Order: sequence, then C-alpha cells, then structure tokens
Amino acid sequence: MNPARILLAVLAVSACAPYSARALDRPDITFKVFQFPQDKIPRIDGDPSDWAIVPDDYAVSSDLMIDDYNDHAKPDPKEFSMKVKVGWVKGLNRLYFLYEADKSYWDFALPTLHNDTFEIVVDGDASGGPLIDKGHKEFWTNEHVGQGAATPDDRISVDEANWAIHGVQAQNYHIFTPAENKDWCMAWGAPTWTKEFPYSNAATHYTFRPGQPGHLVLEFYVTAYDYAGPESPQRAVESVFREDKIIGLCWAVIDYGDVNRKVNHHFWNLSRHHMMYGDASELCAFRLMPLEPQFLKPIEAQWSWKVVDMDRHLVAFKDLSAGKVTSWKWDFGDGETSSEQNPIHSYKAPGNFVVILDVDGPAGTSRRSKVWDVQLR
Repeated sequence: MNPARILLAVLAVSACAPYSARALDRPDITFKVFQFPQDKIPRIDGDPSDWAIVPDDYAVSSDLMIDDYNDHAKPDPKEFSMKVKVGWVKGLNRLYFLYEADKSYWDFALPTLHNDTFEIVVDGDASGGPLIDKGHKEFWTNEHVGQGAATPDDRISVDEANWAIHGVQAQNYHIFTPAENKDWCMAWGAPTWTKEFPYSNAATHYTFRPGQPGHLVLEFYVTAYDYAGPESPQRAVESVFREDKIIGLCWAVIDYGDVNRKVNHHFWNLSRHHMMYGDASELCAFRLMPLEPQFLKPIEAQWSWKVVDMDRHLVAFKDLSAGKVTSWKWDFGDGETSSEQNPIHSYKAPGNFVVILDVDGPAGTSRRSKVWDVQLR
C-alpha cells in the first residue's frame, strides 16, 4: 500500500472533524473508573465476586441510558435492565469491565452480527475525532456534510481509508451477549487482533437459552491504544494510564428483542449522540481514580531511579512513597547518604549497589531496599 495515499486517507477522513463538538459528551457527569489494588486484580471467569470491593457509586445503570430510536425515554426494567462497573490497575493499560444484565428475551441464536450486543468504544488518551472509515454509509449523512464534514474522495479507496483510520486511534468492540459458536466480540476496525488474548479476555455466565429471559454476567478486559494499526500488535502504542487521567469511553446496548415477532431493536446509549461509535469526541469522560482509602497503607516507602549522566555516574532518585512523609534518608550503597526527598547522586566508581530509602511520618516508618537495581558500568 502506498504510504502517501494512506496519509491522504487520514487527512481526508479527519477533515470531517468540524461538525464534532471537539469535547467529550455528558459534561454534567465525569464517570469513575475504580482502581483495583495490585493484589486484587479481578479474575476473568464470569464470577462477579471479585467486584464486591467496588463501591456502588462506581456503577452505571440503565437509568442513564437513552434510546437512540426514540421509542422509549428509558429502558423498561421489566424488559431490560443493566449495570456496569469499570476498573483499572496501576501499571497496566487495561480497562476491566463487569456487565450484568437482565432481559425478558435474549436473542443470540444466529452466527451473524444479529446478536444482543454490549458495544464499547475506548479512546485511551481522550484525543477525540473520527475512528471509523469514510466508506461506512451512516457516517456520511447529509447532516454531517452540511456542517462542514468532508465528502468521500474518489481518489482514495474505501479499503485504504479503512486501514488508515478505522479503530486505529480509538477502538470499538461489539461484545456478543452471550457469544455461542463465535468469537466473544467483533473488534470493529482494521486491528482485529485487539480482541485476542493477551490484549483482551472475556468470560460469561448464564443459564438461559435463545428466546428465554434470564440474568447474564460478563467479565472482560481490553487494552487501550493510542495507535493500534492493522499490521500487528508489535507496532501498537498503548495508552499510558495514570491516576486522575481522563479517558474517553462509552457504551451502548444493542437490544434486538424478538426477531420472530419482528420487534424493532433498541440502541440504548450512554452518550447523547448516536454517532459516538464513529467519533471519539462524542464519548463520555471517565476518570481513572486513585485507590480508595481502605486500600491505602498509612505509609509505604517506594522510589525509582534514572541515570542522567553515564560518564559521571550521575543518578537521579525519585521518591514515590505513599502516605504522609516528613523525612527521608537515602543510603546510596557506596557509603554516602542524603536527607533530600529527590536527590541526585554521583557515584565515584561503577558497580552494583544496594540502595535503601527510609521514610518517616505521623503513621510510622517504612523502608524500601532495591538490591542491585542501580548498576553502573
């Protein structure tokens, strides 16, 4: 594929951005993403008991969803109800989901796209903008063109536009609820590898059959990417998660109803824009929350290091301790010490060093030793 033409495809599709609000949807709400402690990462097994530690105010329920087809203002709890909790773990660029739903009629008998679906869109850096190929007919409506969106360019093929943009900077997953005799989801875009383990994983628990009512439990995680091209995961760039970061995230429930009775399906949407599936600017804002207080240690020493001048053996140390700290004592492993919080130390000779940080505060003391992490040659 010609790289110049791929670039043209990106520029042509990006030109549709003027119709977007260029901001995340639902400015009245910033949803919360629960931080799981690193020793309490949820197991993907369809058992929701791992999520019992997540407070109820993290849950997003049916009453916040709207019907994109304007048949009903809210879901009828006799027909459909759901609850979603989202989590993350510091050090992993993953989003963990617990989706629980009750329906009066589950539709999943067909091997095609026709399947009750939990659709999510993830924009890990909240950069916004279109994430769908310019050949998708719903994206190119007269309304959008009238607001300044670009029109299809015959010089660029649909396939080239698809590979250049569809699912690359934000990812869309159609998760089948439940999936029988098919993959757990359709990764809607060019990088279909994002639905494979270890980049994602899913497990479902249910006892109903097609056409029956019942309760479904779905657990899964996905990895967030700032760039997820179709070539391979080796070239992908993961979104970097940190505490208090805002990400773009949204979901919709595609409820097919009873196909035998020709009941129109609903598109229950957390966003107030149907097109959120193709424009990440129309997603909702979710905040990656710090640990809840009950999971925090009163005081815990932690630190990192970085060589800033190899020739002079100059090392910068950074305090990462948790809790209220009033004093620091560094032992650099070469006979030298420091009481600074973030010292820079020059070693006189190369070697492997045992570096120790002792911290003190109202809650007590804590020590963190790293054996031979600091290696200078």
